Amino acid sequence: MAHFDLARRLTGELIGTAFLLACVIGSGIMGETLSPNNDGIALLGNTIATGAILVVLILIFGPISGAHFNPAVTLSFLIQNQISVREAIYYWVCQIAGGLLGMLAAHFMFELPLFQISTNLRAGESQWLAEAIATFGLVATIIGCLKFKPAAIPYAVGLYITAGYWFTASTSFANPAVTLARSLTNTFSGIAPINTPGFIIAQVIGAIAATYCFLWLLKEKSVRD
Repeated sequence: MAHFDLARRLTGELIGTAFLLACVIGSGIMGETLSPNNDGIALLGNTIATGAILVVLILIFGPISGAHFNPAVTLSFLIQNQISVREAIYYWVCQIAGGLLGMLAAHFMFELPLFQISTNLRAGESQWLAEAIATFGLVATIIGCLKFKPAAIPYAVGLYITAGYWFTASTSFANPAVTLARSLTNTFSGIAPINTPGFIIAQVIGAIAATYCFLWLLKEKSVRD
């Protein structure tokens, strides 16, 4: 990442997040279209596509921007002093913009109205806890792999999100940029705008908790200890 200037890193975040959202929303539309009466099959298709695209995108953009594609992940790196406040703000803007571009692209590809508002309600303490856990696990996956096996990050993240779709009640959004973009699609993967603040707050809490937990957990014993 250090070998690329800020403009190239921001472009990587923009493009990568756009592809991520195009895949999340597009595969949801495809799954619902092909299996209109079977949410389980639609979710399975959505899951496989999302996990797979994450591996590919991180392999491509990881060396350029770090492949955050997620304001919660950028927040974690900011807490760890691995990115400046200025850079983090730019990353967040590009991630949100990329998510919105990906949403629009998915709607255009499937010949749907470009601008929509989701009516898919995802509310309540159980959903918020699910998002906090999902984001905690995602950030823990990244920090742990960075410490012990950086080359495994693309596969670990893809597998974690694949699992998260099924073991969390919220289907593991774990990403504020994804949450915002999905509030603007009234399709299978959508979330009603009224529910987005609760999700985003839970995601931020999960990311902060995971960061401080693993900074402590992975601190090696000093000679004096």
